[in-house]
Amino acid sequence: MIKVVIQSVPRTSQKKKKKKVMDLRFFVFVFIFSVYFICDFPGIYGERNDEDMTIKTMEEFSGYPIHEPDYANSLSSLSVNSDTLQKQIDELATFSDSPAPSVTRILYSEKDVLARRYIKDLMKLSGLSVREDAVGNIFGRWNGDEPELAPVSTGSHVDAIPYSGKYDGVVGVLGAIEAINVLKRSGFKPKRSLEVIMFTSEEPTRFGISCLGSRLLAGIVQLAEQLKSTKDSHNVSFSDAAKSAGYANAKGDLSEVFLKKGTYSAFVELHIEQGPILEKEGVSIGVVTAIAAPASIKVTFEGNGGHAGAALMPERNDAGLAAAELALAVEKHVLDSGSVDTVGTVGILTLHPGAINSIPSMAHLEIDTRDIDESRRNLVIEKIHQSALDIAKKRKVILSEFDIVNQDPPAPSDESITKATESACQELNLTHKKMISRAYHDSLFMARVSPMGMIFIPCYKGYSHKPEEFSSVDDIANGVKVLALTLAKLSLS
Repeated sequence: MIKVVIQSVPRTSQKKKKKKVMDLRFFVFVFIFSVYFICDFPGIYGERNDEDMTIKTMEEFSGYPIHEPDYANSLSSLSVNSDTLQKQIDELATFSDSPAPSVTRILYSEKDVLARRYIKDLMKLSGLSVREDAVGNIFGRWNGDEPELAPVSTGSHVDAIPYSGKYDGVVGVLGAIEAINVLKRSGFKPKRSLEVIMFTSEEPTRFGISCLGSRLLAGIVQLAEQLKSTKDSHNVSFSDAAKSAGYANAKGDLSEVFLKKGTYSAFVELHIEQGPILEKEGVSIGVVTAIAAPASIKVTFEGNGGHAGAALMPERNDAGLAAAELALAVEKHVLDSGSVDTVGTVGILTLHPGAINSIPSMAHLEIDTRDIDESRRNLVIEKIHQSALDIAKKRKVILSEFDIVNQDPPAPSDESITKATESACQELNLTHKKMISRAYHDSLFMARVSPMGMIFIPCYKGYSHKPEEFSSVDDIANGVKVLALTLAKLSLS
């Protein structure tokens, strides 16, 4: 019988052998690096060849690049897939409760749910990790090399008021997803994670609360409490509406939606201007420096009413005329402010009983006033209130309601973000101008969570909230490029 004896190699011998190999690799690496250094000296040893095989050998041998990738060059020629992006905008517009070309997409409706599913699918196709919170804010994250750092975020909304257009908000969501795709195609690797957010209910259509999702993210406790008893015009509660859309947790403690200040290192929103300035001046990009402070007021007058023929004019207590007089007072107080940045609108005026041959016994107004100067806007509100009191006394009607629904402060853009955006415009050879946003956006409330900035693109004649709303494929592509480059800069900071 032949005996086979297998001897195991001692561990110490293995370690010594491994150490010799590593020492040899290190020696070769140092030698090659020395050759590279000598060859790199211009004037004495000649100019370095850009395609130097020595560098390639070093990188292959060590497994690491000698230099960091040159993102500046790759990012200066960003490529937007404009055809696909426009098709996505058109397809999203089909999820509507009104016929084309208008779009109607109300919070938690069937069409809203379909739109949400569409956005989540696009995020997943772009390789983003997707999650939702209790009220349906949707988040899609691209993890960076240092995921422990506060991410950079971007996004907007896709809900739409009745019979509006297909670009408001949508450009900031689909454009943000495409900006991520642009960076991925360029080979960019983020340091900070990048996150796309689709905010719930920026429009106040269903429950009379604008920027509902971003207000909750900003930690507004009063809103979380208010939503427990809020109902829509069909007497459907907020929690029941949310549950019908798949958000059963909206019935619980909404403080779980709140974000801590500093959750993000920056937030940047891409949006159509909703005004005519960029188009009129032929400027490609608007760099927003501040968002105007909005306030909403509900006013109700109550009179006696009566027959339109039988009640004599001197005897009347006409609530409708009191409302009309207050509407004109709003215009006067806004104009008297002396600033073009102060605006006021009576967007709702309803009369009861609403018959041609009946004197209005009740009139309800809803007033919107805003300014980038909070104290100037608040002075206008005080004057409107005083006018309401004076009109009620003069016309012998009752001022039964004067409710300031919200009185939000303005939000300045963060200088580091505006500088990054301006730098991106310069590198992309796009004209730009600094401007304020008189319309308010989710960015107004995200400014309470992190430094904030906005990027505007031109829209046709400034049209918005109507079917004629339009931005060209080229303008959208420019906005996406600027957003992508801005996100890249902020991610590496």
